[in-house]
Amino acid sequence: MMPNDPTSQAPDHRSARASDSHAAPPHASVQTTGSTDALPVAPALGASLDAASMPRESTLVTRRVVLISALAIVLGAVAAGVAQILLLLINLFTDIFFYGRVSDVIGPLAPKHTGVLSPAHNHLGLWVIVIPAIGGLIAGVMARWGSRAIQGHGIPEAMERILEHESNIPARVTWLKPLSSAFAIGTGGPFGAEGPIISTGGALGSLIGQFLSITAQERKVLLAAGAAAGMAAVFGAPVASVVMAVELLLFELRSSSLIPVALACVTATGVRYATFGSGAVFAMPLVAEPGGWALASYIVLGAAVGYASVWVTKAVYGVEDLFEKIPVHWMWWPAIGGLAAGLVGYFAPHTLGVGYDNIDGLVQGSFGIKMLLSLCILKFISWVIALGSGTSGGTLAPLFMIGGALGALIGVGFGHVWPALGIDLRIAALVGMAAMFAGSSRALLTSIVFAFETTRQPAGLLPLLGGCTAAYLISALTMRNTIMTEKIARRGIKVPSEYSADFLEQVQVGKVCTRDVRALKTSDELGEVRRWMSSGRVRAQHQGYPVLDDAGRVRGVITRRDLLDPDKPGLTRIGDMLKRGPIVLFEDHTLRDATDLMVGENVGRLVVVSRDDPTRMVGILTRSDVMAANSRRIHEMRDTTRGIRIRQSFARRFGSRARTAEGSKAS
Repeated sequence: MMPNDPTSQAPDHRSARASDSHAAPPHASVQTTGSTDALPVAPALGASLDAASMPRESTLVTRRVVLISALAIVLGAVAAGVAQILLLLINLFTDIFFYGRVSDVIGPLAPKHTGVLSPAHNHLGLWVIVIPAIGGLIAGVMARWGSRAIQGHGIPEAMERILEHESNIPARVTWLKPLSSAFAIGTGGPFGAEGPIISTGGALGSLIGQFLSITAQERKVLLAAGAAAGMAAVFGAPVASVVMAVELLLFELRSSSLIPVALACVTATGVRYATFGSGAVFAMPLVAEPGGWALASYIVLGAAVGYASVWVTKAVYGVEDLFEKIPVHWMWWPAIGGLAAGLVGYFAPHTLGVGYDNIDGLVQGSFGIKMLLSLCILKFISWVIALGSGTSGGTLAPLFMIGGALGALIGVGFGHVWPALGIDLRIAALVGMAAMFAGSSRALLTSIVFAFETTRQPAGLLPLLGGCTAAYLISALTMRNTIMTEKIARRGIKVPSEYSADFLEQVQVGKVCTRDVRALKTSDELGEVRRWMSSGRVRAQHQGYPVLDDAGRVRGVITRRDLLDPDKPGLTRIGDMLKRGPIVLFEDHTLRDATDLMVGENVGRLVVVSRDDPTRMVGILTRSDVMAANSRRIHEMRDTTRGIRIRQSFARRFGSRARTAEGSKAS
């Protein structure tokens, strides 16, 4: 008997996943965990469906998202508490090292702090040079005998753990990172507190995920939720924190990820509101909506700051490379960086510490040219050396100060040369702050939303959008990696930079599968099939064939290797050689479903059946079919076409009229 063409048969199948080990009765439904589309198994399918493997159809989210969301809510509250403890430690160390007391932080006379205590008003004289070095030395010792993972500003390290280590962060980082950062910042290190808090929140999320039996994807969500909650707890910016998690940690925008992260941020922000109130972190007076010329100026300003952000990023890693060449152990580098910060701080005390009060002054327009130059130049020098030395601290606040000062200076220049532009220095500073972060991190939406949420200034939204986009464009054109990714890129880790819809999700199996398929029958003898395969016919050269029983039902797929196995005698029936049940899917499944099933089942071809008639096999999907489907995506990305040709359109329209007129005259 010759192998049959399945188009003349009436095979079977369904799609949702059936267990090989549990036979279902003829009318049982397939396994549909999380399914919205469970269909009863047709009685005609019989035992072939009982052994079939098929992709599950899932809803947008599953019940596990409820569990992860509940954990994220708890995590948000815990991360908010940890953030407040870290801020308290920073304030406490600042009070001790710079003012020799604790009464500004704890005690009955301590004022209620909503931010970080500034060391700028100290009276230590030359001793101020040594204080940051002490903090750097403590941080270096903790990194040497604790974990070197606590060095840096936190987000690159979290990225690396997500991309390379299934979001597993060592438990000791949970307490080493905040403690070392508290010493480094509390002794005048020119860093932001947000980086360590984000890192600590992420470590908490990862730690919870390691105690529970969850997937690496769910652990990544908890890590991102903890990190975002830490940021929301510091700045009261829940939306920006969610966007930050998407742009810098999750590398995706899916409901199963977004919901837990959003709930964690809401919870953390609620804790902040209950503790410190709901006011803007950087209070900015109301400003007028910018005119057209002013808006254009802010866009140019954003582009200029974006270009500066490229050099700021290069400077950070250039200094880091220089420290690598210093012939002393890396444990001492933070102390050297601290000496540089202390030296700058002696001449410009406002460069010491976090400097959130400097950001307040920038958006309120209360700084003169001298102060702006000091923040732009001296803060940059202090921060870039200290950060390059490997001290533990954040980048957002320094970047905001440097960018805000630069933006205000550019605004002053515009206003001096063209007063009619109507430049508001407060908006110029706001755009400069956000544009610096957008250019250096390429977290565009985070920069815009964060600047708005922390100032609550709606008139700044349009300038922020234009300025940050211009900075993002300049950065993307001139810089390969960002301040967040350069460190791990040097270690050979590829960080996703663009998030697009999965092309495989957009293509249905029925549109690309091979429909003209040769099938074998269970009753065929192996010797006869081998003679047919040696005939040289095109259809006899395939690497696999579907196998049907005498009733036309799919029983499985057999490979060419099995058919040519010399240990099998020629009288063997094909049906006796099948090693597993059929692996099938519907025409309306996507190529993403198909590739996931191929990987999960370790096969290279799937049987495709019709949803309208599950007893009918419509074709075979192979790996080659999936690869060929990508040609459309490549065409859309690379091939340029013109849909409308003006000259031809005019020629068709007016040429036809001319011909009609000539015909009328002739008649």
